Amino acid sequence: MTDRQAVAVLGSTGSIGVSTLDVIKRNQHRYQVSAITANKNVEQIEAQCVEFQPRYAAMADPLAAEALKRRVSARNLNTTVLLGEGSLNQIAEDPEIPIVMAAIVGFAGLDSTLVAARSGKRILLANKESMVVAGHLLNQAAKDGNATIVPVDSEHNAIFQCLPKENQLGATVSEAREIERLVLTASGGPFRQLSADEMQHVTVEQAVNHPNWDMGPKISVDSATMMNKGLEIIEACFLFGVNEQQIEVLVHPQSIVHSMVRYCDGSVLAQMGESDMRTPIANALAWPQRIDAGVSPLDFKLLAGLEFEAPDMLNFPCLDLARQALRVGKGANVVLNAANEIAVERFIDGQVRFVDIAAVNAYTLTHCESSEPHSVADLKALDMAARSYAEEIITNGQLSVGLA
Repeated sequence: MTDRQAVAVLGSTGSIGVSTLDVIKRNQHRYQVSAITANKNVEQIEAQCVEFQPRYAAMADPLAAEALKRRVSARNLNTTVLLGEGSLNQIAEDPEIPIVMAAIVGFAGLDSTLVAARSGKRILLANKESMVVAGHLLNQAAKDGNATIVPVDSEHNAIFQCLPKENQLGATVSEAREIERLVLTASGGPFRQLSADEMQHVTVEQAVNHPNWDMGPKISVDSATMMNKGLEIIEACFLFGVNEQQIEVLVHPQSIVHSMVRYCDGSVLAQMGESDMRTPIANALAWPQRIDAGVSPLDFKLLAGLEFEAPDMLNFPCLDLARQALRVGKGANVVLNAANEIAVERFIDGQVRFVDIAAVNAYTLTHCESSEPHSVADLKALDMAARSYAEEIITNGQLSVGLA
């Protein structure tokens, strides 16, 4: 018999998943890893099985799952290897696992996040795309299932920490008259000071080399285009029940102030800390308590200064595209997210330039027909249509008019 809480880490081989396992390892008296999932990384998830001895390990890729089965059997591990998307849902709804870290990147993480919400779990939400494309559905599922959604994105978790406790859970911030605005901070990425001409020649290697944060390639590219911040504006609207006019974005290159809340009396509450995702992960895992995250406290004597500036909307149009999607409504968020996932994939593959990402996003958002999605089936259909449209733009060479 144990009093430790069971945790499922969906996306355990990604940067958030690895950091989550590190936080759990430091707090083994409180938590145990019951399930881990990955796509294809057999070697890494095998090592995680050896270290954490989970009940389940799920692989999305069939060949990877078979390889993992052989390795787990050879090591005589007491871990059951599961296969496919259905296995993610099986883990997400397991009544013996009360906490689910949703860290699968992109639209692929939506189904399991919704299942966890309907199953009444504490969801540590690192998969921002789930809230971006299905905010209304996810919030309703959490309400119906009596689930708790605690944001893990450093910015949203910072806002979460700066809000009064009665406004932390549920879409209630807009009803709190003392709260004026939410302020999302952005590092500005690696290209904050580049000219428009220099942006034309950005390489993949440069784009994935973030100056402050250790993230996966997709999120790193999103940070470089500032699409990541745009998606965070959308996510914040659904997480905290505000409109886009109530959200301010400031570029803060040092990434020390992770976000802020402005109050009506002139006060501004800010959450500060090192650029380490283990802090928001630990906060989400233990809320309303605090646990050791393995992160060193800030040494203010070593801080040279904190800078803040308005974002460059000319060189980083993706930020405004997100606001445009919110204003359009209907399924525009789904369309924008789908187009961006395709554009980033093609940039990483070397098929389009860095500046073409925004062009693909803009053209798809403007021209791809969308209607209000009322179900997951609607969302998936619109997502597929937008992806096809974005692929067609790239194939037909329509990028030159994307930002017209």
